[in-house]
Amino acid sequence: MIISHDVAGSGPAVVLLHSSVCDRRMWDAQWQPLIDAGYRVVRCDFRGFGDTPLADGPYSDTGDVLALLDHLGIGTAALVGASHGGRIALTAAALRPEAVTRLALLGAGIPGHRPSDTLRAFGGREDELIEAGEIDAAVELNVESWLGPEADEQTRAHVRRMQRHAFDVQMEAKFGSDREDVDLGRITAPTLALAGAHDFQDFRDIAATLPTLLPDARHQELPWAGHLPSLERPAETTALLLAFLGESAPAAQ
Repeated sequence: MIISHDVAGSGPAVVLLHSSVCDRRMWDAQWQPLIDAGYRVVRCDFRGFGDTPLADGPYSDTGDVLALLDHLGIGTAALVGASHGGRIALTAAALRPEAVTRLALLGAGIPGHRPSDTLRAFGGREDELIEAGEIDAAVELNVESWLGPEADEQTRAHVRRMQRHAFDVQMEAKFGSDREDVDLGRITAPTLALAGAHDFQDFRDIAATLPTLLPDARHQELPWAGHLPSLERPAETTALLLAFLGESAPAAQ
């Protein structure tokens, strides 16, 4: 199965990978500016998010993304990943380093990360609410936990809709994404690791550590941001992404 996706524009390919709090709609504000800047832009929904149905057997999100690129005939692409999408971007870049031209990571997870007590406590509370059937409360927990102080009510409502849809779909899930063991040392793509000063410490530490793990990575902390800067300050985040992607312009695929 090819996961649900949008593709538009022409030029070097840029693939947008969403957070597990959201779906591909989280990139609405970045979509047209990237197209207008001369990129062929792809955004997709992982299984159980947005318009992509649940899996009927074992699968991996990374495998789905790489299969989508093959389906679209994209040989090389820059990957932009938020949170879970950032972990998928890192995994894809390790599995197929020749295919990834640049990595822009926003509050990214990382393969093999062991969550802190604080992050485990959040996950435990979320599980408790879901098991009790208090889905609205679980949604609000996510909205309050993942958005920084500058997110307005419109942004909070947008995240609320995406998270609620994901919970509603995933209540019937029988399979989860496989987590690949990868060697991050195989990654060659220049990397920008962004983190929000108001995010969980786990994601701030991951972003700060990536320059020690990758050959060409730099870290930038955003003092105003929580976990989802592309939604909290869309224009500023878009400008950061365009500046980073514009540092190198590979041939169109």
